Amino acid sequence: MGLFDKFKKIFNKEEKEDIALYEKGLEETRKEFVSKLSLLGIKFTKIDDDYYDELERILIEADIGVNTVYTLLDKLKKRVKEENISSTKDLGEVIVDEMFLIYVNGESLSDKINMNDDGPTVLLMVGVNGVGKTTTIGKLAHKYKSEGKKVFLIAGDTFRAGATEQLKLWADRVGVDFYGKEDIDPAGVIFDGLVKAKEVGADIVLIDTAGRLQNKVGLMAELEKVNKVIGRHIEGAPHETLLVIDASTGQNGISQAESFKSITNITGLVLTKLDGTAKGGIVLAIKENVGLPVKFVGLGEQVEDLKSFDIESYIYGLFKDLM
Repeated sequence: MGLFDKFKKIFNKEEKEDIALYEKGLEETRKEFVSKLSLLGIKFTKIDDDYYDELERILIEADIGVNTVYTLLDKLKKRVKEENISSTKDLGEVIVDEMFLIYVNGESLSDKINMNDDGPTVLLMVGVNGVGKTTTIGKLAHKYKSEGKKVFLIAGDTFRAGATEQLKLWADRVGVDFYGKEDIDPAGVIFDGLVKAKEVGADIVLIDTAGRLQNKVGLMAELEKVNKVIGRHIEGAPHETLLVIDASTGQNGISQAESFKSITNITGLVLTKLDGTAKGGIVLAIKENVGLPVKFVGLGEQVEDLKSFDIESYIYGLFKDLM
């Protein structure tokens, strides 16, 4: 079943709500991106080099990324030739299909969280300051609590002014357990926090960390120490190390992903503020550039607006006006 056919079928209430959230969250990108694609189909009646040049410009402006754009154009040109496509109007569905295939790329990269079957699941959250990391942890806490999980937050960003208090406020707001102390070694706080989490029988442990990327060597040493402490306490942990990126920073977000990937074992990405940018194409660019799956996306300011990433809903939210 193709994406066009998929969205003609009947969805249950939860699926409909998620699809509607993707539609709304990607409105800024769609407004800019798809309107330009639609105009392109009117401006050009035949598919030629001028058409491809204009399409390339539109795709790059959506922050899909130069490498991804070149890959997409190569695939489009091949299909146009093989399928004898002559009308620009017929290309809409082909563009949607190829973008989906580029993201999936025949790989088994999963957007699912690696849950621990024996004891608490530990999610280590990393990212530079200002990307919405603490807010993301609070929203994840809400998500898992609403699913019936016992959630525990640990404030491992111990030296940034107000970081511990900020996470404590989220814990109180959501109604979950919390452990944190300021101005001491992060690994020590995490050690004590994990002891408490196990004592209370936590299902999910979310650990905040410092976001000082300027000193990569220092951060690398700190994360190595933190990882050892976590692994010593809970076998196989952390089960996920999630990098939080502000989608509105565009290509700078890709640089952050490359930097963090070089210093620690990132297993997935969380893209915040996707609803506040016209550069929603970063989802495709970041996957192409760093080869990491997007696990969650922020599609609004409400606590319920952090959603598990779904590539089909994302592509539909981006291209629904072409369908």
